[in-house]
Amino acid sequence: MAHIRVCNISKTLGKVHTLDHISLEINNNEFVVIVGPSGCGKSTLFNIMSGLMPPDQGRVEIDGVDWTGRTGRVSYMQQKDLLLPSRTILDNVSIPLQLKGIAKNQARQTAVQYLAEFGLEEFSHHYPRQLSGGMRQKAALLRTYLFASDILLLDEPFASLDAITRRKMHLWLKEMQNRYHCSILFITHDIEEALMLADRIYLFSARPAQVKQEIKLSPQELSPVQHQHLKSSIIQQLEQ
Repeated sequence: MAHIRVCNISKTLGKVHTLDHISLEINNNEFVVIVGPSGCGKSTLFNIMSGLMPPDQGRVEIDGVDWTGRTGRVSYMQQKDLLLPSRTILDNVSIPLQLKGIAKNQARQTAVQYLAEFGLEEFSHHYPRQLSGGMRQKAALLRTYLFASDILLLDEPFASLDAITRRKMHLWLKEMQNRYHCSILFITHDIEEALMLADRIYLFSARPAQVKQEIKLSPQELSPVQHQHLKSSIIQQLEQ
């Protein structure tokens, strides 16, 4: 059974038909990437999967249970880190634990245990403005993880970073996933990023989004020729 299944989701926002019978699934400890044109409805799908928005049709199942329209089961990180500037990094990452009803001091003690794992131990009492873009994204990812550790929805989390920092964050995120055994659904416009991170890729059409193709990547590293061929094929699919 898939860890999370999106079943025949359709959505119209205002008069704009945004999602058209979208179905996909993510298995346990799998890294799945969605690639599609800007404005095709990828973020709308995440809003539905996280329970922030109801679909017009379809359902979201997690471990066989219908979670459609219900919040609190998955973690959702948007493009901006959304760290509170008036709170330290420790207090920022403690927020999801406090929202679960854990006392502030206990929440902070729990969060401290993860700071070193996420490379943030020496920055616990810094404020977001004092951190680099990459460190802010790590803090945001830790906060996301502490909300619900087994399913992470990441909406272009590295889009604002420079190429070198983004590459480092790719390697770090894969290491974190392998360590914590979480399932990740990741949105990107960057085909290289998708090929680097994904176990599987879903290609979305222009709005209203439909799944054009599902690509399963080999666990073995692609040769340069294979990589270029697959990249060209994806570009061709997206341009059709």
